[in-house]
Amino acid sequence: MISGSASSDGTQKFAKNSDTNQDNFKLFEELTLSNVGIGTYLGDPDAHTDELVTNAVKQSILSGINVIDTAINYRSQKAERSVGKAIYELTQEGKISRDQIFLCSKNGYVTNDADVKLGFWEYVKEEYSQKGVINEGDVSSGYHCMTVPYLSDQLDRSLQNLNVECIDLMYLHNAVEGQIKDTSKEKFLENLKSVFKLYEQKRKDGKIKFYGMATWECFRVSPDNPQYLSLEETVNMAKEVGDENHGFRFIQLPYNMNFDQALLAKNQVLGEKHVSILESAVQLGVGVFTSVPFMQGRLLSPGVMPEFNELKPSLRALQFIRSTPGVLAPLVGQKSIEHVSENLEIMKIPPMTEDEFLLLVKKLTS
Repeated sequence: MISGSASSDGTQKFAKNSDTNQDNFKLFEELTLSNVGIGTYLGDPDAHTDELVTNAVKQSILSGINVIDTAINYRSQKAERSVGKAIYELTQEGKISRDQIFLCSKNGYVTNDADVKLGFWEYVKEEYSQKGVINEGDVSSGYHCMTVPYLSDQLDRSLQNLNVECIDLMYLHNAVEGQIKDTSKEKFLENLKSVFKLYEQKRKDGKIKFYGMATWECFRVSPDNPQYLSLEETVNMAKEVGDENHGFRFIQLPYNMNFDQALLAKNQVLGEKHVSILESAVQLGVGVFTSVPFMQGRLLSPGVMPEFNELKPSLRALQFIRSTPGVLAPLVGQKSIEHVSENLEIMKIPPMTEDEFLLLVKKLTS
């Protein structure tokens, strides 16, 4: 297994050695991170997709992207293995070192293993239930489990799949969304605190560097929605568990020119001020990665997005997101050589300045 984790010196060296425009890196938590990351969500759990994902990750890294996002349930554990293979091959070839890459994964959803020839529930019974990892009542109606034994088990499997000793960022995956239909908000927050305690212990054990929450609704909806979560209260919980040096430093949420709530909805409260989740994250020292930049391709059809800067649709979408104040990087799911090559053109040009971005938003919303 590959030792080490992302470091200040390693990520800075990655940026300096990259042929990409140097404005396409952001400094956060002393790490130099590319302002576009690669996601690995979509695809069939087969050998052909394994090869595509591995090659896409390698091509992305060699083109200046050092943020890699995956999850244990993506393609039934095969996405993590494809990412792990890419990193292993590049390190063996001497093209990167482990400390140059910011590696993110997620756990929480109940998953099987596509490489084990068992049906979903057969696998769950054999691997989890019979071993006491999951007990009766642990799994929600959304196929989600956030008990300490299960998440600990999943972290160890993720480390094995990725072939690394440490994951830089481990997200709790869609926790509110996967749990709230089956539990009270009070009980959910109690369980969340237990998860934070687990993750802080795993940081001490050297298995993760940071932790966070990968979400869909909870940071975008209004406070009267049952799925709503206050980022300030969540950060305060992390401080209670891990003091000021806690590891809760990142969140992930959907954001694009259609899903604009993260930018425009003033649904979070800091003191007595109503702010957007992006403003709240900046004030609280939380980095934000964003998902679904293309809405699974729906934003790329002619005429769907406003035109600006004479960019093709995919680059326009990425330019808008990565130029948004408070966003570290959009995560782009890409597999085919053609799509990877097209999307990576964004790394050759700088993001918009904040003034240019605000002028564009004013134009689009007027």
